[in-house]
Amino acid sequence: MPGLPTLFHDPDLPGKMGSIRRMRFLRHSLTGLFLLALTLGILGFAAQTVIEAVRARMNDTPAIPERQERVFTVSVIEAREGTHTPVLTAYGEVLSRRTLEIRAKAAGTLVMLAENFEEGGTVREGDILALVDPADAEFALSRAQTELTDSQAEERDARRALELAGEELAAAGEQAALRETAYRRQVDLEARGVGTAAAVETAGLAAAQARQAVIAARQGLALAEARVSLAETRLARSKIALDEAERRLEDTRIKAGFSGTLSDVSVVEGRLVSVNEKLGTLVDGTALEVAFRVSAAQYARLVDETGVLIRAPVVARLSMHGLELTAKGVISREAATVGEDRTGRLVFARLYEAPALKPGDFVTVEIEESPLERSVRLPAAALGADGTVLVVSDDERLAALPVTLLRRQGNDILVRGDGLPGARVVAERTPLQGAGLKVRPIALQPDALRSKPDIGTDTTLQLSDERRARLMSFVRTSPEISAMARQRLLSTLEQERVPVRVVEGLEQRMGG
Repeated sequence: MPGLPTLFHDPDLPGKMGSIRRMRFLRHSLTGLFLLALTLGILGFAAQTVIEAVRARMNDTPAIPERQERVFTVSVIEAREGTHTPVLTAYGEVLSRRTLEIRAKAAGTLVMLAENFEEGGTVREGDILALVDPADAEFALSRAQTELTDSQAEERDARRALELAGEELAAAGEQAALRETAYRRQVDLEARGVGTAAAVETAGLAAAQARQAVIAARQGLALAEARVSLAETRLARSKIALDEAERRLEDTRIKAGFSGTLSDVSVVEGRLVSVNEKLGTLVDGTALEVAFRVSAAQYARLVDETGVLIRAPVVARLSMHGLELTAKGVISREAATVGEDRTGRLVFARLYEAPALKPGDFVTVEIEESPLERSVRLPAAALGADGTVLVVSDDERLAALPVTLLRRQGNDILVRGDGLPGARVVAERTPLQGAGLKVRPIALQPDALRSKPDIGTDTTLQLSDERRARLMSFVRTSPEISAMARQRLLSTLEQERVPVRVVEGLEQRMGG
């Protein structure tokens, strides 16, 4: 390569290289300036665009897309005003109004027991249930009869003696009168000079003896009368002794005071019993009543304006494994005191139609209160926490209507409010429903008021240890619960799951 040495050894080469470098620097500088200017322009354009967009956003009215209003479907029922009878629910125990403790009135050995003298035996009034050995009583009766016979004979003798004493007194009186007449005649004869003094003295002595005989006869009559009085007294005492002996003999026969059923029987034939020892209990199953406790507020509904307890009708219900026993009755009285560690009032109702119910049954009691006029029955779910119900207006929108709650009846309520009669009320309101909401109402029948079934007796719950112990302690210590009902309740509370009705009834009676 012959030209290379010449090029490399060109004397103008440094100047040319400097020119090239300056041109290259100038080109790079121009390019950088161009890019810088372009970047600044783009940034300025972007900033201007953002500012204009913000201004437009701030100045322009936002466009809201149109939405279709949501319509809810609600169940409504027509509010019908009328007269409704509230029913108060309580829990109580069936008792017998006639209960007799069978006790031995005489001490001795039981020599006879009736076949039906046993637990659950049915007896009639006057039936002989048991017989205590009557040997001693029969001996005492025979002795009293003998003494009575003697007393009667003595009384007859005394009366005959009294009659004789009376006749003797009468004869003595006649004789005394004759002697007195003879004496006066002798005195008259002596005065006329015909008689003698000796005759007068003899007649006077005879008259005095006759008067003495009258006095003796009177004494005999008094003794006869005293003898009659003593005989009558002895006869009366003999009759009393005979009556007592007959009563003692009758006491050896243990009889049923009325027709009923036996319970708590604890005797055997041949047993030695003492006086007043309890042999059993006789219960009249046809004379029943129910004792139940209500709160003070509930009690206020069962009295009239004068504070007297009204004779309200009641229905006692006992449910067992799907079988329900009912009994009708009427309130009869109330307890005189509240009771220690108790609240509310204890009320008694006499049952006049109580088939198959037994004393000791734990029942649900429904009491009819005084009728409420101008009231409306609605489902309980229709009432809100603010004391209003939702009604559907003519333009199919909801409106809140204030009402006054009168009573709660299970899953229903009795209310009263202005503008309520005839309105369409939402049967079951939810938190999503409120005034002004557009709805599509579905009418319910008036018979479909109870939106939820009542709690049945088969519904049970599991108690905590503390709650179970508290209920069992109340059952063991309550004097209002009979021994039979106490045993049944304790066995129920010892189960793993306890019926709800039993728990609610006990807690209501405890005042909780």
